Amino acid sequence: MRIDSHQHFWKFEKEKDAWIPDEMSVIRKDFFPENLKPVLERNKVDGCVAVQAAPTENETKFLLNLAKEYEFIKGVVGWVDFTGDNVEERLAYFSKDPKFKGVRHLLQAESANYMLQPEFLKGMEAFGNFNLTYDLLVLEDQLANTIELVSNFPNQKFVLNHLAKPNVSKGISKNWKELITKLADKKNVSCKLSGLLTETENFSWKPEDFYPFFDFALEVFGPNRLMFGSDWPVSLAAGQYADTLGIIENFLMTKNEIVIEKIMGLNAINFYQL
Repeated sequence: MRIDSHQHFWKFEKEKDAWIPDEMSVIRKDFFPENLKPVLERNKVDGCVAVQAAPTENETKFLLNLAKEYEFIKGVVGWVDFTGDNVEERLAYFSKDPKFKGVRHLLQAESANYMLQPEFLKGMEAFGNFNLTYDLLVLEDQLANTIELVSNFPNQKFVLNHLAKPNVSKGISKNWKELITKLADKKNVSCKLSGLLTETENFSWKPEDFYPFFDFALEVFGPNRLMFGSDWPVSLAAGQYADTLGIIENFLMTKNEIVIEKIMGLNAINFYQL
């Protein structure tokens, strides 16, 4: 079974979605399951994990309601305020829905120290009681604190989104390589091969631009902790769904069948308990 471990849905609102820059104007519109379903079918992808794109509980409810309506949405990574006094109560509320699989916060928009503040750590501690996953959306300059965070919670399952958004056009930096290696040493951390098309200058890329990053991720995380994600519809600013999928498929062509099955679906199924 092929699973897209990372995509989004939204009803476009200018104020809420102000994060979408001018160069991504192509995605300043609604994206719903009826838009994605034929794309997945055309590309022989069996299901997906819908990930939050706004830091509100309404976003979590919106995605869970879509998952009830569309069977191909196998799981939801929502949002809960880890710094709130009622975090445990809210997690218990959402956990009643079997498709609620995890939580993400837009850490990339916060200071590097945000994830190590006492309030956030207290929320993470409460989170550990629910057997849920945590998606790490961070940048390279936040990786050192990310390593400290995941070290504090060795029994919590984490997954790095978009390889911490390296500048693909400039190639692999020594700093990124060292930090990703240290993060991968933490066996409770997995990684998504996702979101890199838009990490290119002027969205200009060749498939081989991505292979060194994928090679390195496979080397340090191994085949059991990597999963394919499209980052649709954000990725549409830089290419079609088939482009994103084709880059991964071409990279995996020389790998054995078991490795391919793991990265293209089995790892996501196991990680998110789909």
